Amino acid sequence: MLTNEYLKRVYGQVEQRDGQEPEFLQAVREVFESLELVVDQHPEWEQAGLMERFVEPERVVEFRVPWVDDAGRTRVNRGYRVQFNSAIGPYKGGLRFHPSVNLSVIKFLGFEQVLKNSLTTLPMGGGKGGADFDPKGKSDGEVMRFCQSFMTELYRHIGQFTDTPAGDIGVGAREVGYLYGQYKRIVGRFEGGVLTGKGLDFGGSLARTQATGYGLCYFASEALAHLHGESFQGKTVLVSGSGNVAQYAAEKCTALGGRVVAMSDSQGYVYDARGIDLEKLLDIKQRRRERISVYAQEVPGAEYHPGCRDIWTVPCDIAMPCASQNEMDEAGAKALVSQGAMAVFEGANMPLTPEAVELVRRAGLLYSPGKASNAGGVAVSGLEMSQNSLRLSWSFQEVDEKLRGIMGQIYRACYNASVKCGRPGDLMAGANIAGFLKVAKAMLAQGVV
Repeated sequence: MLTNEYLKRVYGQVEQRDGQEPEFLQAVREVFESLELVVDQHPEWEQAGLMERFVEPERVVEFRVPWVDDAGRTRVNRGYRVQFNSAIGPYKGGLRFHPSVNLSVIKFLGFEQVLKNSLTTLPMGGGKGGADFDPKGKSDGEVMRFCQSFMTELYRHIGQFTDTPAGDIGVGAREVGYLYGQYKRIVGRFEGGVLTGKGLDFGGSLARTQATGYGLCYFASEALAHLHGESFQGKTVLVSGSGNVAQYAAEKCTALGGRVVAMSDSQGYVYDARGIDLEKLLDIKQRRRERISVYAQEVPGAEYHPGCRDIWTVPCDIAMPCASQNEMDEAGAKALVSQGAMAVFEGANMPLTPEAVELVRRAGLLYSPGKASNAGGVAVSGLEMSQNSLRLSWSFQEVDEKLRGIMGQIYRACYNASVKCGRPGDLMAGANIAGFLKVAKAMLAQGVV
Protein backbone atom coordinates (compact mmCIF):
# COMPACT_ATOMS: atom_id res chain seq x y z
CA MET A 1 0.00 0.00 0.00
CA LEU A 2 1.38 3.38 -1.01
CA THR A 3 1.87 5.88 1.81
CA ASN A 4 3.92 8.68 0.24
CA GLU A 5 1.54 11.48 -0.72
CA TYR A 6 3.31 12.38 -3.96
CA LEU A 7 3.42 8.80 -5.23
CA LYS A 8 -0.18 8.21 -4.10
CA ARG A 9 -1.31 11.26 -6.03
CA VAL A 10 0.51 10.31 -9.22
CA TYR A 11 -0.67 6.70 -9.03
CA GLY A 12 -4.24 7.95 -8.55
CA GLN A 13 -3.89 9.99 -11.73
CA VAL A 14 -2.61 6.94 -13.61
CA GLU A 15 -5.47 4.86 -12.24
CA GLN A 16 -8.02 7.46 -13.31
CA ARG A 17 -6.53 7.90 -16.76
CA ASP A 18 -5.60 4.27 -17.49
CA GLY A 19 -7.98 2.30 -15.28
CA GLN A 20 -8.79 -0.07 -18.14
CA GLU A 21 -5.14 -1.19 -18.38
CA PRO A 22 -4.57 -3.68 -15.52
CA GLU A 23 -1.12 -4.92 -16.56
CA PHE A 24 0.20 -1.38 -16.85
CA LEU A 25 -1.27 -0.38 -13.48
CA GLN A 26 0.28 -3.48 -11.89
CA ALA A 27 3.74 -2.56 -13.23
CA VAL A 28 3.50 1.07 -12.11
CA ARG A 29 2.34 0.16 -8.62
CA GLU A 30 5.16 -2.35 -8.14
CA VAL A 31 7.78 0.26 -9.04
CA PHE A 32 6.16 2.97 -6.93
CA GLU A 33 6.10 0.68 -3.88
CA SER A 34 9.88 0.31 -4.19
CA LEU A 35 10.46 4.01 -4.81
CA GLU A 36 8.69 4.84 -1.54
CA LEU A 37 11.96 3.79 0.12
CA VAL A 38 13.85 6.69 -1.49
CA VAL A 39 11.36 9.31 -2.68
CA ASP A 40 11.63 11.42 0.50
CA GLN A 41 15.34 11.88 -0.21
CA HIS A 42 14.52 13.50 -3.56
CA PRO A 43 12.15 16.48 -3.20
CA GLU A 44 13.36 17.64 -6.61
CA TRP A 45 11.33 14.82 -8.22
CA GLU A 46 8.02 16.38 -7.18
CA GLN A 47 9.18 19.90 -8.02
CA ALA A 48 10.02 18.78 -11.56
CA GLY A 49 6.87 16.64 -11.99
CA LEU A 50 9.21 13.75 -12.62
CA MET A 51 6.90 10.88 -11.71
CA GLU A 52 4.04 12.33 -13.75
CA ARG A 53 6.34 12.35 -16.78
CA PHE A 54 7.89 8.96 -16.01
CA VAL A 55 4.56 7.09 -16.14
CA GLU A 56 3.43 8.73 -19.38
CA PRO A 57 4.84 7.32 -22.64
CA GLU A 58 6.56 9.84 -24.87
CA ARG A 59 4.65 8.44 -27.83
CA VAL A 60 2.03 5.76 -28.54
CA VAL A 61 1.41 4.53 -32.07
CA GLU A 62 -1.56 2.27 -32.85
CA PHE A 63 -2.32 1.10 -36.38
CA ARG A 64 -4.18 -1.46 -38.45
CA VAL A 65 -2.30 -4.28 -40.15
CA PRO A 66 -4.18 -5.68 -43.19
CA TRP A 67 -2.80 -8.82 -44.84
CA VAL A 68 -3.95 -11.62 -47.14
CA ASP A 69 -3.98 -15.26 -46.03
CA ASP A 70 -3.23 -18.27 -48.22
CA ALA A 71 -6.91 -18.64 -49.09
CA GLY A 72 -6.94 -15.11 -50.53
CA ARG A 73 -9.00 -13.69 -47.66
CA THR A 74 -8.12 -10.26 -46.28
CA ARG A 75 -7.49 -10.18 -42.56
CA VAL A 76 -6.88 -7.25 -40.23
CA ASN A 77 -4.90 -7.13 -36.99
CA ARG A 78 -4.00 -4.27 -34.68
CA GLY A 79 -0.39 -3.13 -34.31
CA TYR A 80 1.30 -1.06 -31.59
CA ARG A 81 4.54 0.72 -30.78
CA VAL A 82 4.90 2.45 -27.43
CA GLN A 83 7.98 4.68 -27.22
CA PHE A 84 8.12 5.09 -23.47
CA ASN A 85 11.29 6.91 -22.47
CA SER A 86 14.39 8.07 -24.38
CA ALA A 87 16.22 9.86 -21.55
CA ILE A 88 19.30 7.62 -21.71
CA GLY A 89 19.21 6.47 -25.33
CA PRO A 90 17.03 5.56 -28.33
CA TYR A 91 13.93 3.54 -27.54
CA LYS A 92 14.76 -0.17 -27.36
CA GLY A 93 12.44 -3.10 -26.83
CA GLY A 94 10.94 -6.11 -28.54
CA LEU A 95 7.93 -6.77 -30.74
CA ARG A 96 5.42 -9.34 -29.50
CA PHE A 97 3.03 -11.17 -31.86
CA HIS A 98 0.42 -12.94 -29.75
CA PRO A 99 -3.41 -12.90 -29.46
CA SER A 100 -3.15 -11.48 -25.91
CA VAL A 101 -1.44 -8.29 -27.11
CA ASN A 102 -3.30 -5.07 -26.35
CA LEU A 103 -2.34 -1.53 -25.35
CA SER A 104 -2.16 -2.37 -21.63
CA VAL A 105 0.26 -5.25 -22.22
CA ILE A 106 2.48 -3.18 -24.53
CA LYS A 107 2.53 -0.21 -22.12
CA PHE A 108 3.44 -2.45 -19.18
CA LEU A 109 6.23 -4.06 -21.21
CA GLY A 110 7.54 -0.69 -22.36
CA PHE A 111 7.48 0.69 -18.82
CA GLU A 112 9.42 -2.31 -17.52
CA GLN A 113 11.84 -2.01 -20.44
CA VAL A 114 12.87 1.50 -19.37
CA LEU A 115 14.21 0.18 -16.06
CA LYS A 116 15.58 -3.05 -17.53
CA ASN A 117 17.59 -1.17 -20.15
CA SER A 118 18.84 1.26 -17.53
CA LEU A 119 20.16 -1.64 -15.45
CA THR A 120 22.27 -2.95 -18.35
CA THR A 121 24.28 0.35 -18.20
CA LEU A 122 24.05 0.49 -22.02
CA PRO A 123 22.71 3.68 -23.66
CA MET A 124 19.19 2.46 -24.42
CA GLY A 125 15.80 3.96 -23.65
CA GLY A 126 12.66 1.87 -23.30
CA GLY A 127 9.92 0.93 -25.74
CA LYS A 128 7.82 -2.03 -26.82
CA GLY A 129 5.51 -3.03 -29.63
CA GLY A 130 3.63 -5.84 -31.28
CA ALA A 131 0.32 -7.03 -32.64
CA ASP A 132 -2.57 -9.34 -31.75
CA PHE A 133 -1.44 -11.66 -34.55
CA ASP A 134 -0.68 -15.31 -33.82
CA PRO A 135 2.13 -16.80 -35.98
CA LYS A 136 1.27 -20.31 -34.76
CA GLY A 137 -0.36 -22.36 -37.48
CA LYS A 138 0.42 -19.77 -40.17
CA SER A 139 2.44 -20.58 -43.28
CA ASP A 140 5.72 -18.85 -44.01
CA GLY A 141 3.95 -16.89 -46.75
CA GLU A 142 1.25 -15.67 -44.38
CA VAL A 143 3.81 -14.65 -41.75
CA MET A 144 5.84 -12.83 -44.42
CA ARG A 145 2.82 -10.90 -45.71
CA PHE A 146 1.80 -9.94 -42.19
CA CYS A 147 5.33 -8.78 -41.29
CA GLN A 148 5.60 -6.74 -44.47
CA SER A 149 2.29 -5.02 -43.78
CA PHE A 150 3.26 -4.39 -40.14
CA MET A 151 6.60 -2.84 -41.15
CA THR A 152 4.99 -0.72 -43.87
CA GLU A 153 3.51 1.36 -41.05
CA LEU A 154 6.15 0.86 -38.37
CA TYR A 155 9.15 1.92 -40.51
CA ARG A 156 8.29 5.62 -40.27
CA HIS A 157 8.57 5.51 -36.46
CA ILE A 158 11.89 3.66 -36.05
CA GLY A 159 15.59 4.08 -36.88
CA GLN A 160 18.94 3.10 -35.41
CA PHE A 161 19.18 6.42 -33.55
CA THR A 162 15.43 6.67 -32.82
CA ASP A 163 13.86 3.34 -31.95
CA THR A 164 15.38 -0.12 -32.40
CA PRO A 165 12.93 -3.03 -32.02
CA ALA A 166 13.86 -6.68 -31.50
CA GLY A 167 11.99 -9.94 -31.13
CA ASP A 168 9.80 -11.11 -28.26
CA ILE A 169 7.09 -13.77 -27.93
CA GLY A 170 6.04 -14.86 -31.42
CA VAL A 171 8.82 -12.90 -33.12
CA GLY A 172 11.85 -15.06 -33.81
CA ALA A 173 14.50 -15.17 -36.52
CA ARG A 174 11.94 -15.78 -39.28
CA GLU A 175 9.81 -12.78 -38.35
CA VAL A 176 12.78 -10.47 -37.77
CA GLY A 177 14.13 -11.42 -41.20
CA TYR A 178 10.86 -10.53 -42.93
CA LEU A 179 10.52 -7.32 -40.94
CA TYR A 180 14.07 -6.22 -41.73
CA GLY A 181 13.72 -7.08 -45.41
CA GLN A 182 10.66 -4.85 -45.72
CA TYR A 183 12.31 -2.01 -43.79
CA LYS A 184 15.36 -2.15 -46.08
CA ARG A 185 13.12 -2.27 -49.12
CA ILE A 186 11.19 0.84 -48.06
CA VAL A 187 14.05 3.07 -46.87
CA GLY A 188 16.57 1.92 -49.48
CA ARG A 189 19.40 1.57 -46.97
CA PHE A 190 21.10 -1.32 -45.19
CA GLU A 191 20.59 0.20 -41.75
CA GLY A 192 21.66 -2.81 -39.67
CA GLY A 193 21.19 -1.30 -36.23
CA VAL A 194 17.49 -0.61 -36.69
CA LEU A 195 16.46 -4.17 -35.72
CA THR A 196 18.22 -6.64 -33.47
CA GLY A 197 17.91 -10.39 -33.33
CA LYS A 198 18.82 -10.49 -37.04
CA GLY A 199 20.25 -13.54 -38.77
CA LEU A 200 24.01 -13.99 -38.61
CA ASP A 201 24.25 -13.55 -42.39
CA PHE A 202 22.96 -9.97 -42.26
CA GLY A 203 24.29 -8.35 -39.12
CA GLY A 204 23.05 -10.48 -36.24
CA SER A 205 25.13 -11.26 -33.19
CA LEU A 206 26.34 -14.62 -32.04
CA ALA A 207 24.83 -15.58 -28.65
CA ARG A 208 21.77 -13.33 -29.19
CA THR A 209 19.45 -16.34 -29.42
CA GLN A 210 20.76 -17.73 -26.14
CA ALA A 211 21.17 -14.39 -24.36
CA THR A 212 17.99 -14.08 -22.27
CA GLY A 213 18.09 -17.66 -21.00
CA TYR A 214 21.83 -17.66 -20.41
CA GLY A 215 21.66 -14.24 -18.77
CA LEU A 216 18.96 -15.44 -16.40
CA CYS A 217 21.24 -18.24 -15.20
CA TYR A 218 24.25 -15.94 -14.89
CA PHE A 219 22.23 -13.56 -12.72
CA ALA A 220 20.87 -16.44 -10.66
CA SER A 221 24.37 -17.85 -10.17
CA GLU A 222 25.59 -14.50 -8.83
CA ALA A 223 22.65 -14.19 -6.44
CA LEU A 224 22.86 -17.78 -5.20
CA ALA A 225 26.58 -17.53 -4.54
CA HIS A 226 26.53 -14.10 -2.89
CA LEU A 227 23.39 -14.41 -0.78
CA HIS A 228 23.35 -18.14 0.04
CA GLY A 229 26.80 -19.54 -0.78
CA GLU A 230 25.03 -21.90 -3.21
CA SER A 231 25.07 -22.77 -6.92
CA PHE A 232 22.97 -24.69 -9.45
CA GLN A 233 25.01 -27.81 -8.76
CA GLY A 234 22.70 -30.65 -7.73
CA LYS A 235 19.59 -28.44 -7.65
CA THR A 236 16.21 -29.50 -9.04
CA VAL A 237 14.82 -26.78 -11.29
CA LEU A 238 11.45 -25.94 -12.88
CA VAL A 239 11.48 -23.85 -16.07
CA SER A 240 8.06 -22.76 -17.25
CA GLY A 241 7.57 -22.15 -20.94
CA SER A 242 9.37 -23.85 -23.82
CA GLY A 243 10.14 -20.94 -26.10
CA ASN A 244 13.46 -19.26 -26.69
CA VAL A 245 14.06 -18.01 -23.14
CA ALA A 246 13.02 -21.27 -21.50
CA GLN A 247 15.04 -23.45 -23.89
CA TYR A 248 18.32 -21.69 -23.26
CA ALA A 249 17.70 -21.17 -19.57
CA ALA A 250 17.29 -24.93 -19.32
CA GLU A 251 20.44 -25.50 -21.38
CA LYS A 252 22.63 -23.19 -19.30
CA CYS A 253 21.12 -24.37 -16.01
CA THR A 254 21.97 -27.96 -16.98
CA ALA A 255 25.51 -26.93 -17.95
CA LEU A 256 25.91 -25.33 -14.51
CA GLY A 257 24.94 -28.57 -12.76
CA GLY A 258 21.20 -28.16 -12.30
CA ARG A 259 18.57 -30.73 -13.26
CA VAL A 260 15.54 -29.32 -15.09
CA VAL A 261 12.67 -31.72 -14.46
CA ALA A 262 9.66 -29.85 -15.88
CA MET A 263 8.86 -27.44 -18.72
CA SER A 264 5.56 -26.23 -20.17
CA ASP A 265 3.62 -24.56 -22.94
CA SER A 266 0.21 -22.85 -22.91
CA GLN A 267 -1.63 -26.21 -22.76
CA GLY A 268 0.24 -28.12 -20.04
CA TYR A 269 3.60 -29.29 -18.74
CA VAL A 270 5.90 -32.29 -19.01
CA TYR A 271 7.70 -33.88 -16.08
CA ASP A 272 10.83 -35.96 -16.56
CA ALA A 273 12.40 -37.02 -13.24
CA ARG A 274 15.73 -37.85 -14.92
CA GLY A 275 16.01 -34.34 -16.33
CA ILE A 276 14.59 -32.90 -19.55
CA ASP A 277 16.29 -34.24 -22.70
CA LEU A 278 17.17 -30.87 -24.24
CA GLU A 279 18.11 -32.30 -27.63
CA LYS A 280 14.66 -33.86 -27.92
CA LEU A 281 12.95 -30.70 -26.63
CA LEU A 282 14.75 -28.45 -29.13
CA ASP A 283 13.85 -30.81 -31.97
CA ILE A 284 10.17 -30.71 -30.98
CA LYS A 285 9.96 -26.94 -30.43
CA GLN A 286 12.46 -25.49 -32.92
CA ARG A 287 12.38 -27.86 -35.88
CA ARG A 288 8.91 -29.38 -35.71
CA ARG A 289 7.09 -26.54 -33.88
CA GLU A 290 4.98 -29.10 -32.00
CA ARG A 291 3.23 -28.97 -28.63
CA ILE A 292 5.27 -29.98 -25.60
CA SER A 293 2.95 -32.95 -25.04
CA VAL A 294 4.85 -34.67 -27.89
CA TYR A 295 7.84 -34.90 -25.53
CA ALA A 296 5.95 -37.26 -23.21
CA GLN A 297 4.80 -39.33 -26.19
CA GLU A 298 8.37 -39.86 -27.39
CA VAL A 299 10.44 -40.01 -24.19
CA PRO A 300 9.88 -43.15 -22.06
CA GLY A 301 9.09 -42.34 -18.43
CA ALA A 302 8.14 -38.71 -19.08
CA GLU A 303 4.69 -37.52 -18.01
CA TYR A 304 2.38 -34.95 -19.59
CA HIS A 305 -0.05 -33.00 -17.39
CA PRO A 306 -2.68 -30.65 -18.84
CA GLY A 307 -2.81 -27.22 -17.20
CA CYS A 308 0.40 -25.19 -17.45
CA ARG A 309 -0.10 -23.39 -14.11
CA ASP A 310 0.17 -26.71 -12.27
CA ILE A 311 3.88 -26.94 -13.07
CA TRP A 312 4.59 -25.18 -9.75
CA THR A 313 3.23 -28.18 -7.83
CA VAL A 314 6.32 -30.19 -8.86
CA PRO A 315 8.89 -30.29 -5.99
CA CYS A 316 11.97 -28.21 -6.78
CA ASP A 317 14.77 -26.13 -5.33
CA ILE A 318 14.67 -23.33 -7.91
CA ALA A 319 11.80 -22.01 -10.06
CA MET A 320 12.43 -20.00 -13.22
CA PRO A 321 9.15 -18.76 -14.76
CA CYS A 322 9.99 -18.02 -18.41
CA ALA A 323 6.62 -18.05 -20.18
CA SER A 324 4.55 -14.87 -19.86
CA GLN A 325 3.13 -12.24 -17.53
CA ASN A 326 1.14 -13.31 -14.46
CA GLU A 327 1.69 -17.02 -15.10
CA MET A 328 2.30 -17.80 -11.42
CA ASP A 329 -0.56 -16.85 -9.13
CA GLU A 330 -0.89 -17.11 -5.36
CA ALA A 331 -1.79 -20.82 -5.56
CA GLY A 332 1.33 -21.55 -7.58
CA ALA A 333 3.49 -19.60 -5.14
CA LYS A 334 1.96 -21.47 -2.19
CA ALA A 335 2.77 -24.78 -3.88
CA LEU A 336 6.40 -23.73 -4.35
CA VAL A 337 6.76 -22.62 -0.76
CA SER A 338 5.09 -25.73 0.66
CA GLN A 339 7.41 -27.97 -1.42
CA GLY A 340 10.48 -26.28 0.04
CA ALA A 341 11.76 -24.21 -2.90
CA MET A 342 14.59 -21.81 -2.07
CA ALA A 343 14.52 -19.34 -4.98
CA VAL A 344 12.43 -17.84 -7.79
CA PHE A 345 14.23 -16.10 -10.65
CA GLU A 346 11.97 -14.44 -13.20
CA GLY A 347 12.86 -15.15 -16.83
CA ALA A 348 9.72 -13.57 -18.30
CA ASN A 349 8.38 -10.06 -17.84
CA MET A 350 6.33 -9.85 -14.60
CA PRO A 351 5.45 -13.58 -14.53
CA LEU A 352 4.35 -13.49 -10.88
CA THR A 353 1.13 -11.82 -9.82
CA PRO A 354 1.46 -9.25 -6.99
CA GLU A 355 0.00 -11.80 -4.57
CA ALA A 356 2.56 -14.42 -5.64
CA VAL A 357 5.43 -11.95 -5.26
CA GLU A 358 4.29 -11.00 -1.78
CA LEU A 359 3.96 -14.64 -0.75
CA VAL A 360 7.40 -15.79 -1.95
CA ARG A 361 9.12 -12.74 -0.43
CA ARG A 362 7.30 -13.15 2.89
CA ALA A 363 8.31 -16.83 2.96
CA GLY A 364 11.94 -15.81 2.63
CA LEU A 365 12.64 -17.22 -0.83
CA LEU A 366 15.37 -15.56 -2.87
CA TYR A 367 13.45 -13.63 -5.53
CA SER A 368 14.56 -11.56 -8.53
CA PRO A 369 12.24 -9.51 -10.78
CA GLY A 370 12.39 -9.97 -14.54
CA LYS A 371 13.60 -6.44 -15.18
CA ALA A 372 16.91 -7.56 -13.63
CA SER A 373 17.28 -11.30 -14.26
CA ASN A 374 15.62 -11.19 -17.71
CA ALA A 375 17.85 -8.36 -19.04
CA GLY A 376 20.34 -10.57 -20.91
CA GLY A 377 18.41 -10.45 -24.17
CA VAL A 378 18.30 -6.69 -24.46
CA ALA A 379 21.91 -6.49 -23.25
CA VAL A 380 23.09 -8.57 -26.20
CA SER A 381 20.75 -6.61 -28.47
CA GLY A 382 22.73 -3.56 -27.36
CA LEU A 383 25.94 -5.44 -28.17
CA GLU A 384 24.51 -6.31 -31.59
CA MET A 385 23.91 -2.60 -32.22
CA SER A 386 27.52 -1.90 -31.24
CA GLN A 387 28.81 -4.53 -33.66
CA ASN A 388 26.64 -3.09 -36.44
CA SER A 389 28.02 0.41 -35.81
CA LEU A 390 31.60 -0.87 -35.73
CA ARG A 391 31.10 -3.09 -38.82
CA LEU A 392 32.51 -5.95 -36.75
CA SER A 393 31.36 -9.37 -35.59
CA TRP A 394 32.49 -10.67 -32.20
CA SER A 395 32.92 -14.37 -31.46
CA PHE A 396 30.37 -16.32 -29.42
CA GLN A 397 32.83 -16.45 -26.53
CA GLU A 398 33.41 -12.69 -26.62
CA VAL A 399 29.70 -11.90 -26.55
CA ASP A 400 28.98 -14.54 -23.91
CA GLU A 401 31.77 -13.15 -21.71
CA LYS A 402 30.40 -9.61 -22.06
CA LEU A 403 26.90 -10.92 -21.25
CA ARG A 404 28.12 -12.65 -18.10
CA GLY A 405 29.87 -9.46 -17.04
CA ILE A 406 26.76 -7.35 -17.63
CA MET A 407 24.53 -9.74 -15.65
CA GLY A 408 27.02 -9.71 -12.76
CA GLN A 409 27.02 -5.92 -12.92
CA ILE A 410 23.21 -5.85 -12.84
CA TYR A 411 23.14 -8.12 -9.79
CA ARG A 412 25.65 -5.94 -7.95
CA ALA A 413 23.71 -2.77 -8.83
CA CYS A 414 20.50 -4.31 -7.46
CA TYR A 415 22.16 -5.59 -4.32
CA ASN A 416 24.00 -2.33 -3.61
CA ALA A 417 20.78 -0.34 -4.07
CA SER A 418 18.98 -2.72 -1.72
CA VAL A 419 21.63 -2.06 0.94
CA LYS A 420 21.46 1.72 0.49
CA CYS A 421 17.68 1.74 0.91
CA GLY A 422 17.87 -0.37 4.06
CA ARG A 423 16.64 -3.64 2.53
CA PRO A 424 19.78 -5.78 2.05
CA GLY A 425 19.09 -8.62 -0.37
CA ASP A 426 15.69 -7.26 -1.49
CA LEU A 427 16.46 -7.53 -5.21
CA MET A 428 13.03 -6.29 -6.26
CA ALA A 429 13.48 -2.98 -4.44
CA GLY A 430 17.09 -2.82 -5.57
CA ALA A 431 16.26 -3.35 -9.25
CA ASN A 432 13.50 -0.75 -9.28
CA ILE A 433 15.55 1.85 -7.44
CA ALA A 434 18.84 1.30 -9.28
CA GLY A 435 17.12 1.34 -12.67
CA PHE A 436 15.04 4.39 -11.88
CA LEU A 437 17.78 6.58 -10.39
CA LYS A 438 19.79 6.62 -13.63
CA VAL A 439 16.73 7.52 -15.71
CA ALA A 440 15.65 10.17 -13.18
CA LYS A 441 19.03 11.90 -13.27
CA ALA A 442 18.96 12.02 -17.08
CA MET A 443 15.38 13.35 -17.14
CA LEU A 444 16.20 16.09 -14.64
CA ALA A 445 19.32 17.10 -16.57
CA GLN A 446 17.33 17.42 -19.83
CA GLY A 447 14.62 19.71 -18.50
CA VAL A 448 10.86 19.49 -18.84
CA VAL A 449 10.58 17.47 -22.05
